[in-house]
Amino acid sequence: MDYKVNALLENDGFLCACGKEHFGQLSDCIIGENALVSLPDICRKHRVTRPFVLCDRETYAAAGEAVCKILSSAEIPYTLHIIRRTHPAPDEKIVGEAFMFCPNGTAETGGADGVIAVGGGVINDTGKIVAAAKGIPDIYVATAPSMDGYASASSSMEREGLKVSLSSKCPDAVIGDAAVLANAPVHMIRSGIGDMLAKYVSVAEWQIAHILVGDEYCPVVADMVNHSLAEVRACAADAVRGDDTAVCRAAVCRLAEALVVSGLAMNYAGISRPASGMEHYISHILDMRALEFGTPSDLHGIQCGIGTLMTLRAYEPLRGYAPDREKALAHAAQFDADAWNDHLRTVLGHGADAMIAGERKEGKYDREKHAARLETILSRWEDIQHIIAALPPSAELEQFMRSIGHPTTAEEIGLSRQDMREAFLCAKDIRDKYVLGRLLWDLGILDETADNIV
Repeated sequence: MDYKVNALLENDGFLCACGKEHFGQLSDCIIGENALVSLPDICRKHRVTRPFVLCDRETYAAAGEAVCKILSSAEIPYTLHIIRRTHPAPDEKIVGEAFMFCPNGTAETGGADGVIAVGGGVINDTGKIVAAAKGIPDIYVATAPSMDGYASASSSMEREGLKVSLSSKCPDAVIGDAAVLANAPVHMIRSGIGDMLAKYVSVAEWQIAHILVGDEYCPVVADMVNHSLAEVRACAADAVRGDDTAVCRAAVCRLAEALVVSGLAMNYAGISRPASGMEHYISHILDMRALEFGTPSDLHGIQCGIGTLMTLRAYEPLRGYAPDREKALAHAAQFDADAWNDHLRTVLGHGADAMIAGERKEGKYDREKHAARLETILSRWEDIQHIIAALPPSAELEQFMRSIGHPTTAEEIGLSRQDMREAFLCAKDIRDKYVLGRLLWDLGILDETADNIV
């Protein structure tokens, strides 16, 4: 199967060997040299006659101003809103601000009949929410290849202090101009690479969750993600050159296409499993602490890259590990959920309340449910071992990350080892998704593993 973006778009709704029809939902993807000039045609195709252009100060300078000039030259009227806050958070405030400035009504009465989101992850996610709520098309103009949510049908937001994935919509079109992408800060390009490196863990955990808790798994979609990951490994060194050469521009376009494919994979699967696992939840915990307490945080993909290294280090001792039934059962029997919930509140503040409420509904710490899961783990341990054995060595990945200047330690992003230990321990409680933290808890070795890897 051809995993190039445009080939996937042409084959949208394909009947897979897994027995399902897979819909990517993205209509158009134009990534390459002079891609911005396609914007008027894309607007006409999707019947956008009076768009709401959303950006922040940095992304207006990167591409927003050019977008406005192109729209004016094409005689397409628009409403521009520039978010003035520096590094706006993906939360209720930015969504509310975007809604307040997006004109209501029909295009004939001056209302917006489409959204053009110009920016990175926060702007993209906000644009998708606004477009979904208003039932209008959404066009995304990327200013950096920094994350894999370009083409996903959900938005990663902070709601009441909890990092959540909100169902929104897939953009109708994604535009990535080579010159704009290549001129993005190199740290943001590294972030996109880090978000893709996370797929080593996410695909493996998708397989493990399929075995242990019955999550639907599609090997074709998993292969699509692995192919995109290989593409990123191949182009990463050229993508972070930080120049405007043809080589760098071509590499960032390859990276951007791989990020789009990752988003499509989530749409095909109907869940975030192909692209998000334990490493993403570590990043979410860091974001939640930053929101609550003002602790340091970095770009999502950078945190995911470091979280991937941590997670790989935690998987390595499981190679050849012999699960101890009695130890696991004893650990679950003495586990004090109330004390743990108090600890969550200390670490995360009010964002912990939603996590605690989720656990009360899910009951993953219920002893009977744990005992049943443990028996499944024991009976399928050989299969789990095969999945773990296919993961890359953490030392090899660390060497690669260092070669492209990607941070590999907590200290490099202003955090302590204790910060990372807490993030590792709390990650299992973000949502009802079976990730490494839950497997280690089920085995009764979560705390000792956390101590060893930090």
